[in-house]
Amino acid sequence: MSKIEKENTKISYLLPKLLEKWYWFVISAIVFVSLSYLYLKYQTPIYKTTAKVLINNGKSGGASELQELGGLINNSRNIDDEMVILKTYYLMEKVVKELKANITYFKEGRLKPVELYEPPFIFNILEGPEKIVSGLFKIGFKGNKISFEHGDKERQIKFYEPFMIEGIGKVQIERRPDQPILDESYMVSVSSIEAKANSFVNSLAVALTNSKVNILDLSFNAALPRKSVDVLNKLVEKYAEVNINDKNRIADSTVAFIEERLAYVGSELGSVEGDIQRFKQGRKIADISAQSRMLIENSGDYVKELSKVETQLSILSSLEKELQEESKNKRIFPSSSLLDDPSFGSLIDKYNVVVLERERQLLTSTESNPYIINLDQQIAGLRRDMMTSLQGTLKALNVSKSQLNKRGQQIESGIIGVPETERNFLDLSRQQQIKQELYIFLMQKREETGISKTANVSNSKVIEFPRTGGTPISPNNNTILLMGFVIGLALPFSFIYIKDVLNTRINGKEDVTNKTSAPIIGEIGNSDSSDIVVVSRGSRSPIAEQFRALRTNLSFILKGDEKVILITSSMSGEGKSFVALNLANTLAISGKKVLAMELDLRKPNLSNKLDLNRNMGFTNYIIDENIALESIIQPSGSDENMFIISSGPLPPNPAEIILNEKVAGLMEKLRGMFDYIIIDAPPVGLVTDAQLLSKYSDATLYLVRQGYTYKNQIAITEEIYQNKRMKSLCLVINDIDLKSGAYGYGYGYGYGYGYGYYDGSTAKRGIFAKMADKLRKL
Repeated sequence: MSKIEKENTKISYLLPKLLEKWYWFVISAIVFVSLSYLYLKYQTPIYKTTAKVLINNGKSGGASELQELGGLINNSRNIDDEMVILKTYYLMEKVVKELKANITYFKEGRLKPVELYEPPFIFNILEGPEKIVSGLFKIGFKGNKISFEHGDKERQIKFYEPFMIEGIGKVQIERRPDQPILDESYMVSVSSIEAKANSFVNSLAVALTNSKVNILDLSFNAALPRKSVDVLNKLVEKYAEVNINDKNRIADSTVAFIEERLAYVGSELGSVEGDIQRFKQGRKIADISAQSRMLIENSGDYVKELSKVETQLSILSSLEKELQEESKNKRIFPSSSLLDDPSFGSLIDKYNVVVLERERQLLTSTESNPYIINLDQQIAGLRRDMMTSLQGTLKALNVSKSQLNKRGQQIESGIIGVPETERNFLDLSRQQQIKQELYIFLMQKREETGISKTANVSNSKVIEFPRTGGTPISPNNNTILLMGFVIGLALPFSFIYIKDVLNTRINGKEDVTNKTSAPIIGEIGNSDSSDIVVVSRGSRSPIAEQFRALRTNLSFILKGDEKVILITSSMSGEGKSFVALNLANTLAISGKKVLAMELDLRKPNLSNKLDLNRNMGFTNYIIDENIALESIIQPSGSDENMFIISSGPLPPNPAEIILNEKVAGLMEKLRGMFDYIIIDAPPVGLVTDAQLLSKYSDATLYLVRQGYTYKNQIAITEEIYQNKRMKSLCLVINDIDLKSGAYGYGYGYGYGYGYGYYDGSTAKRGIFAKMADKLRKL
């Protein structure tokens, strides 16, 4: 049998049992659907609010030249970084504080408290500790009187009256002017900022649904849609605010550096200009000669290039000092726009991003956090790279300066003929021009940096404002009710299935056919009658029809002059005597002369059931040579064609009695006297008597009893059948409970089929029993 066929057989086997207990499924389904409905009534629906935010990592419009002056403006952060930043505790803490979301209001409902977003009053914390202890308070209003309950303590307060709560701080209750206060009770739940921020972070989802565009999908789940909308709006607002603040901090750092350099260069420029003034006054020079002016003009390009180099060297020297000062480690570095080196500028931008990230993480982490340690290592590495790059640039600039100085010497050699006074004046003018160029450059950068700060904008833009769907995402009513219905059906099914699996006894035809290939020749139902013989002439009961069916089936087993039928089973109590007597009586009422032999010499039962004397029987005939065969054959009393040979006195050695050579002669004589011989043998699973008697039989009926015979005992039947140790072995399933439906449909022979059998019991049955009968007929 294939696996699919076995599964189908198993289902068809379980189906009658499931239909028999149909009312279990109905009751269980009603109970669990009702429980699901109550669960939904007590659950708070959760709504999902969504928004879309565009993250712009590039340069924007006409401000692109100015944005090159800002540290963060010039830096294009990864979209994944922005997703992490939006879900940080640092941002959500600002949202909670701004919205005072750690204070939740409830109104008592019929089934559960109902959360309110804008109650008719405000619970305001005036002064609180650094860490607020969570608490739940009950506030009742009656006119202008306010009762405040905290635990087992109650006090009477007034509007706007400050009072202290342990763990919360100084609080007061304010009246909301736009809403009337009804005489009702409310509850206020106060939690810590940390707990509420963590809860909001868990309710927030940030996703990049399309990798081709920098659009982030934000979603927030909460019971109140307006609350979710406000949280998302405030989150995006704080994100933009932090983003702009980071840019402004770098701009401020750049301006401070430029101011410091301007003060120093301005001092040097003033000193040179003073020297020129004193030089002119000391020598009474009103104007330089045409030759001097020509030399100054010719040396203009040289002076301009030299001043540019001197400017870069001055700035790089200052930056080198900044890098070497340990006190300024892990602080924002001045903008990269002061230098012409793009590689060094890129290092500065990366360094500032890491420093800002470290400062954000330190708000919620300690110095020993592995992530902070990793950031520190990145900062140290970037400072080393910056120092290496700076030293290389300084070296290159010193080489350029040396070359310019050589060029200056060549120019100076051309003006040897110029008088010494004019030559000295030329030197002072050249120094003045260099200092002036540096001062003008720094002034220009200060103005540009100041303008760029005013042009700083956030890199985010809301392209789809928060909105809430009309259907709650949790709990899903249809899903919960369906789960309740499924569990209601699965529970009784599981109980019936497990009960069947754990059952070690035969409970149906499939239990037999799955374990043996021996044919089933008959199925006998449970007898409600107290009579041992339930088959009589004119009987139309279901069990009588089943014995008639067994008689018919035997006619196909027995061929020619075969007439001896041996009845055995696995153990005592399976109904051998009952089946033997009723089968014999069924054959007798058909006009056949039938003999029932009580050959269970260990525990005889036929004589007792028929109230016959067992003083003279099979044992006497075998042992005593003088006893005639006719003397041990008795009328059964149930039918004129049915006779019985009792066991006689119980012998001490039943097996040896059966092995006696007179047994063969006895059976040969009986074959000539009767049309059918029914042998009631001992159980084959306990003793060998039945197998010894099987050589005299033409067919063997092996009984199994529903709810009594163990499943593993069927292996005995299979072994006997396969080894052909008994002739024409067939199975008879006894004591089938047809009314319960546990055995299955279609196995009963009768139930009034065509015979008009009716005992009036149906009229007394309840409505559920009648409905069960109708279901069985489907």
